Amino acid sequence: MSSHQSLKRRIRIGLTSAVFAFFFLLLIIGPEFFTGKPIGLNFMAEVNSAVTGSTNFGPHRKLLKQGNQVETNRIWGDKCSKTDIVINQGPTAPLPSGIPTYTVEIMNVCVSGCDIRGIHLKCGWFSSARLINPRIFKRLHFDDCLVNDGKPLINGHTISFQYANTFRYPLSVSSVIC
Repeated sequence: MSSHQSLKRRIRIGLTSAVFAFFFLLLIIGPEFFTGKPIGLNFMAEVNSAVTGSTNFGPHRKLLKQGNQVETNRIWGDKCSKTDIVINQGPTAPLPSGIPTYTVEIMNVCVSGCDIRGIHLKCGWFSSARLINPRIFKRLHFDDCLVNDGKPLINGHTISFQYANTFRYPLSVSSVIC
């Protein structure tokens, strides 16, 4: 092998390594640079979640998807607001018939220690192939579901239930009574 061919080969290997390193750095640093958001430990899982809509970040972990998290903007003297109710929802094992099931957690995270009653959710035409205790959650009308039979959800407590349907219902808080 001549020294000219050896030099060409070294240049080709060097260029290939440089291109590989550039794309590797772009993969690692690029998302933060372009979006301005810091990269978390589960960055690739979060990207996959954003693309597929899946909330399953690992082979054995089932994470509940966070509901609309809005920072509370209180006026002094306000006891609570609908942002003090947090809804998490995620897939669980399907029914034996194959119908997908979902677990819903409704939490009172009021920082001022308030118990919140009259919790109504926007829920569309919510229905379930699995029976849900109506004292925990029931649809009153289109896009109006009642939580805990209207009774107070104690500060720091969570109500949960499972429903079965071919798709996940988007649930969000429409009104509360403080």
